[in-house]
Amino acid sequence: MSEHEDQSDRLKQHFAQRVINQARQVLEVWQRLQRNAWSKQEMDELQEGNQRLLRYAERFEQPEHCQIAEGIEQCLQGVAANRNRLSSELICELNQLMQRLSRTGLRHGDQFEQTSLPPLRKPVYLALQDNERRLRLEQQLSSYGLIAQGCPDSQAFRQAMAARHPLAILMEVDFAGEKQGLLLAEEAQQGLEQRIPVLFFSEQDSDTATRLQAVRAGGLDFYCNSLDASTILERVEQFSHTAHYEPFKVLIIDDSRAQVTHTEMVLNSAGIVTRTLTEPLEALDVLADFNPELIILDMYMPGCVGTELAKVIRQHERYVSIPIIYLSAEDDLEKQLDAMSEGGDDFLTKPIKPRHLIATVRTRATRARSLQARMVRDSLTGLYNHTHTLQLLEDARLRATRDGQPLCFAMLDIDHFKKVNDSYGHPMGDRVIKSLALFLKQRLRKTDHIGRYGGEEFAVVLPDTELEAAQRVLDEIRRRFAEIHYPAQPEDLSCTFSGGIALLRPGEDAQSLSKRADEALYQAKHGGRNQIACAE
Repeated sequence: MSEHEDQSDRLKQHFAQRVINQARQVLEVWQRLQRNAWSKQEMDELQEGNQRLLRYAERFEQPEHCQIAEGIEQCLQGVAANRNRLSSELICELNQLMQRLSRTGLRHGDQFEQTSLPPLRKPVYLALQDNERRLRLEQQLSSYGLIAQGCPDSQAFRQAMAARHPLAILMEVDFAGEKQGLLLAEEAQQGLEQRIPVLFFSEQDSDTATRLQAVRAGGLDFYCNSLDASTILERVEQFSHTAHYEPFKVLIIDDSRAQVTHTEMVLNSAGIVTRTLTEPLEALDVLADFNPELIILDMYMPGCVGTELAKVIRQHERYVSIPIIYLSAEDDLEKQLDAMSEGGDDFLTKPIKPRHLIATVRTRATRARSLQARMVRDSLTGLYNHTHTLQLLEDARLRATRDGQPLCFAMLDIDHFKKVNDSYGHPMGDRVIKSLALFLKQRLRKTDHIGRYGGEEFAVVLPDTELEAAQRVLDEIRRRFAEIHYPAQPEDLSCTFSGGIALLRPGEDAQSLSKRADEALYQAKHGGRNQIACAE
C-alpha cells in the first residue's frame, strides 16, 4: 500500500470514529429527553448533534447513518413547522429512528470491518485471571449479542477504561494480584459522577470484609467458584439503560375538541404518545387498536357520563388495570370522590397546570406499566405468559388482516429437557430456560412478541414477517444457542431446541395458526430434533 493510500485510510478511519462518537452523543441527548419535559434547549441540542452526525456520515460515506440522521432532521423540522409542538406521530417516528441508531455500527463488509472502531452499544469489560475462562465467557456473552471485551492484565484494563467507560465490569477479586482487583475497581470509579456497575468474582468463598470492600468499589453482585454467561447477562440487563425507550401511550376522551387538543399538546410536549377521541361510544374500538397505558376521561359528555364509560371499560378484563384519570371542571369534592369510586383512579380539576398534568400522568403510567408487567409476564423468564401471548397473537392477527401484512407464529421446545432435569437437577433446568429466554430477547426485534408457553416451550409472534425470513432468523438463533456451554459436573452441559413455524393464511383464526405451528414443531421433533420446520 502506498503512503498516500495509507494516509487516506487513516483519515477515513478517523471520520468513522467521529460518526460513532457523534451517534452516541445524539442517543445520550435522546435519553435525557425521556427523563424530562422536552424543553426547547434540549430539542435544540438534539438538532445540533444530529446535524453534526449527518455531516460526519456524509463525509465518511455511511448511507445508513445518513438515512437515519435525515429522518431525525425531518422529524425535528416537523416540530418546528408545528410551532415547536410535538405530535404523537413525530414522537413515535423519532423513537423508531433512535432505536435504529442504537443498533447501527459500521456496515458488515465495510473495508474497515477489521479496525478497532467501537460499536454504539457499550461493552462489558472482563478482568479475569484465567485466560481460558475469560475467552470462553467473552465468546458466550457475544453469542447473546452483548459486547464483551477481555482484559488480560491491569495495564490492558486501565487502557480500556481510558478509551471508553463500559456498561459494566466483571472483575476478579485477585485480578493482577491478591485483592488487587478490588483496588483496581476502586481506582476506576474515582472522579466519576455516575458509578460503573461492577460484578465481582472469586475462586473461593470470601469473608465479609472482602465483600464489604467489593460493595464500596461499586460491586452489585459477588460470584464464587463458577461463572455463567446467562446469569451475568441477566444481571447486566437489570441495571443497564439503553436507548430503547418506549413512550407512554395515553387515550384522551373528551367531547370538547379544544380541550382534547390542549391536553394532547401538553402531553406531547413531554414525549407522551396520545390518541384523542371526541365520540365516547367509539372508546372500545380505539382501546383495542391503540392499547393505551392510561385513559384521561371527561366527566360530562353528551349521551354518556364519564363514570358510565368507566364502568363499561372496567367490564372488560383486558382493561381492568388501566388507570383512568377524570379531567373535569367539576369542583364538588363529594362528586369527585363518587366518580373515583366508580372506576376512576384520580381526579384532576380544569384548568390544570401543564406540569401537574404531566407529572400525574407519568407517575400513574409508570406504576401501571410495572403492574402490567407483573400480571402478564412469567416470573422465571420475564417473558409474556401463556394467556397474554395468545392475546398478543390475536391482536397481531387482526392487524395483519386489516393491513394486508404477513404474520408468522413459531413454537419452540428445548430438546431432551427432562434429561437435563434428571441428570443435572431442576436449578440447572431453570438456568437453561432463562438462558434461552435471554437469547431470544437479545436476538429478536422489539416488535416481536416472545412468550413462555409452558414448561420448556416458548412461542414467538413475528408481525410483518414472511415464512422464509422467520425460518432464517430462528435457525440462526438455534445454531448460536447450541454453542453455549453451562458449567456442570462431570462435564459442561449444552442444549438445543426444535421449532415449528406457521404463516397466517387468509381468513385463518389464531387458534388454527397456533395449531399448525405446533404440528410443525412435532414434525421437527420427529425429524431428529435441533431443527426448524415450517407448516405446509
